[in-house]
Parts: sequence; structure tokens; C-alpha cells
Amino acid sequence: MLIRSICILGGTGFVGRSLANRLARDGYALRVLTRDRERNRSALILLPALELIEADVHDPAQLALHFSGCDAVINLVGILNERGRNGAGFRHAHVELAEKVIAACRLSGARRLLHMSALNADAQNGPSHYLRSKGAAEDLAHQAGELRVTSFRPSVIFGAGDSFFNRFAALLRMTPGIFPLACAGARFAPVFIEDVVEAMARALVNPDTYGRRLNLCGPRTYTLEQLVRYTAECIRARRLIIPLPDFLSRLQAAVFDFVPGKPFSTDNYLSATVDSVCERNDLDSLGIAPTPLEAIVPQYLCGRVVKAHYDRFRSRSHRNADGPPV
Repeated sequence: MLIRSICILGGTGFVGRSLANRLARDGYALRVLTRDRERNRSALILLPALELIEADVHDPAQLALHFSGCDAVINLVGILNERGRNGAGFRHAHVELAEKVIAACRLSGARRLLHMSALNADAQNGPSHYLRSKGAAEDLAHQAGELRVTSFRPSVIFGAGDSFFNRFAALLRMTPGIFPLACAGARFAPVFIEDVVEAMARALVNPDTYGRRLNLCGPRTYTLEQLVRYTAECIRARRLIIPLPDFLSRLQAAVFDFVPGKPFSTDNYLSATVDSVCERNDLDSLGIAPTPLEAIVPQYLCGRVVKAHYDRFRSRSHRNADGPPV
């Protein structure tokens, strides 16, 4: 199908800004919906053929209005934590919004939908509210038979401005001496933001991706402990990182449930009980070579690649030559 105009929800976020820049280079007319146009205008207003519109994405009438005339819709909206603890915030942000987006696509005539999900999203068996709500939203999108849907299931995404390495860097800087680490054995395959948006740009016009749920991972697997130690090396923070046993990890999460901003929560703990890794990496099928984090992360954490740290980390990670590092 021919695509000229696209409406993006969540376009002012970490993934959205990169995706808007990528799609603008291909000459698409873009509409980005935002709750606060003035707050976000500096990041996107200079892109050619981009219209930044202040709108309530949870208002079905506004969605139908702004989808009108668009050939495709991209839903990037998602939260990692909710204000409460009963899952209602996740259902609102993920499931209820997906229902409204699908209905608005039908009303407006938009027939192509790209939907951002997550690895391990599973409406029935996901261990956390986050993963269950992501799975339910993903299922809704794929059950909308008249829409041409592709969903994307990334592992943790890294890049300048990310909420993973930058968050741990901030916590390490604030924590003197000893850094207790929950869920230290959880495994991730961090994927570069530019690889994610390239996958979305290619899938947008590729009929072979209709109906597919694409897993997106980086080239290698790491434990959370490895990633936090690497972050400490990049920012040159000498900390004694102590992996917590499971019961203390759960206790830490329960305490942090009540800390403003929720740097860690019980729902995060539950999500980490399943490894965020790909059995099949669909970047390969899209012709994208995954970018190693060692080539990117030091550039934005400390402004330059620290070669000695890079070499030490690589040598440790390759000790198990027959499989991913553990």
C-alpha cells in the first residue's frame, strides 16, 4: 500500500523523536500528537513536513479527527510504572488506548498500524501488570482483521536519552560506596534505538511484515549485573555492587513502590523474572545488523569511548565462548 502521511502517538518520547527524524528523512508527512505542544516543540518543530498537534490521545473523537487523511498510524505510547499498584494505570495506557486507536483507524480510514509492544508481552501468562497489559494491547491490534498490523517487541532500548543506562548512571552517582542491586541475574539483549526505528521504517512499507510480531534485540546477551558494572566503569564510579538474593530484591521493590518516581517497583521486579532476550532476532530478517552497546553507550554516558573499559568488558563477556555471558 502507498503511504504518504503518518500519525504518531508517543512521538515526543525517546523512541518517538528518533522515529520522527528517521521518517522525515524519507519524506513522509507526519502528525505527532502531544499533550503539551510548547514543551515538546523544540525537539521536533524543525523537522520538515511535521505537524505537532496538542491533543488528548485518550479522546476517541480527537483520535479520529487527527487520523483522518493519514495512511498509517504508529502507536508508541507506553509506561514502565503506574501510580497505583493494581494494574489499572497499565491497562489505561496500553489496553484502553489500543482499543481507541483501532476504533479511530476504522473511522478515519487509516489501514496501516505499527504498534510498539515489548519482549515477553503475554496477556495470559505475563508475570507483571506491564507484560500482561502489553500482551493484551498487542493481541487487540492483531485481532483487528481489516488493519495491516505489525507489532514490535524490543528488549531494553539504549541510546542517548534512554531510561536504562542513564537511570543506573544517576543512581550510581547518588549512591556512595555500596550499590545493592536487585534482580542482578536478569538477562537482557539491549537494542540500539537507531536499529529499532530503522526496523520500523523498513517494516512500514514491507507487506511481508503484515500480521507479524517482530522481536528486536541487540547482538549479545548480558546480565543486569554486567550492565550495571559496565555503566559504573563508563562513568568512572568506584562502587561495590552487591547482587541481592531474591527475597531482598522483592523487599527492595516493595519499599520502592512508595518512593516518588518509582525508580524500581514490584511490577518491575516481576517483569525481570523472565529474561528479555530473543529466541529469534527479527532485525536479521529486515537486513539490519544489530549495533553493540559498547560502540554507543560510552559516548553519551561519559562523552568518549574509554577503550580500556571496553576491552575489559569484552574480555569478561567472552569467557564463556560457547554461549552468551552469564
